[in-house]
Amino acid sequence: MGRNPIWGIDLGGTKVEGIVLKDATSLEVIERLRVPTESEHGYEHILDQIKKCVDLLGEKTGLSVERLGIGTPGVLDPQLQIMKNCNTTCLNGQPLKADLEKKLNKEVVLANDANCFAFAEAKLGAVKEHFTDPEVVFGVIMGTGVGGGLVINGKLLTGRQGIGGEWGHTYLDDSGGPCYCGNVGCTEKVISGTALQKFYKEQSGTFRKLREIVDLHKQGKDAAATKTINRLLHFFGKGMASVINVVDPDVVILGGGVGNIDLLYSEGVAQVKKFVFNNRLDTMFIPPKLGDSAGVFGAALL
Repeated sequence: MGRNPIWGIDLGGTKVEGIVLKDATSLEVIERLRVPTESEHGYEHILDQIKKCVDLLGEKTGLSVERLGIGTPGVLDPQLQIMKNCNTTCLNGQPLKADLEKKLNKEVVLANDANCFAFAEAKLGAVKEHFTDPEVVFGVIMGTGVGGGLVINGKLLTGRQGIGGEWGHTYLDDSGGPCYCGNVGCTEKVISGTALQKFYKEQSGTFRKLREIVDLHKQGKDAAATKTINRLLHFFGKGMASVINVVDPDVVILGGGVGNIDLLYSEGVAQVKKFVFNNRLDTMFIPPKLGDSAGVFGAALL
């Protein structure tokens, strides 16, 4: 990678965040700013907000760029060149890459937010503290939803259909119920923060945030909380073991709100070991280093 400044845009549901990094090997930020996405105003308005962010970066830094990376809340279909699987639904079916290149007069590289997270942590974040040259890195986002990204020999694996690393929509257990994707029992419907809070409410009749549920479980005073956390640990083990059996990563980075639960690194990893197809578990599980910055850093690295 070169030593020139690199630019990235993280397109979120509520904000468009832009960054200029000193170069592709540095965490040094030249400029960073945000503008609101305002997706309720539609697709064309989102394009305008992205342009506004890029123009502001140029004004503030006095720099220009011919190529920039953009993290998106969905995937650009490699064959059809239109967006799919976006929770900002007005993006679905739209030729986002082509439209942005026309509007910005720049080359644009797109990747989904989970891929950007994995790429940033592999290149600039937590992974560097443990490995000099890992073969396979799996970055996991476990929050409102569940997603993932694969970095193999330093490169993102997006795949033939652009869905590489999407373990959130692999089958885990029927008890998760129907998913918006049309299938039943997706990983996202079982161990996302949303799914766990729903399960706790079904068991207890009371809604609580996941952080409270974890605390109640640790206090040993709430049977529904313990049942919820044991469910998480069990199915985290099963789901993660399936990923390890297929791609055998050197390291897994656990991001997102659910990923902050410390029990995943002890009891959760013990459950992975129980289900993985090996007589031991050598895969390292680590927390992320870049926090909320991972998405926009990863976009710049594209």
